[in-house]
Amino acid sequence: MGQRDRVLLAVDGAVNLLLGLLLLGAPDQLVRALGAPAFENRFYPSILGAVLLGIALALFMEARRSGGAPVGLGLAGAIVINVCGAGVLAIWLVAAPVALPIRGRITLWTIAAVVLGIAAAEIATGGLKTRHDEEER
Repeated sequence: MGQRDRVLLAVDGAVNLLLGLLLLGAPDQLVRALGAPAFENRFYPSILGAVLLGIALALFMEARRSGGAPVGLGLAGAIVINVCGAGVLAIWLVAAPVALPIRGRITLWTIAAVVLGIAAAEIATGGLKTRHDEEER
């Protein structure tokens, strides 16, 4: 894995870590600050925060991996997660009749764009290459 891939994994991990910790620690304040849709209780935001935290840790493991160290998430897995998450968020913003303040729409579109941008950068570095692709070199 090249240095550029390691940097992308670390940046991706940092974004997931930040969102995960915010959702775990202060979901009410985060929702108000972002202008996102309100929720009835903390269960789902906490679960999402824990999942994002786990993804962040796996990304950090992979970014720092060398030799026989444990394998973390990997670049291809990060791409799939980012495209799924940002894609569903974008679909919600386009198709769902959720009343959001302009601040909320701007924030959520920004998150979708940043996450899709990270995925595009990861794809550009060859993050979806297969073993067969590597063997042909």
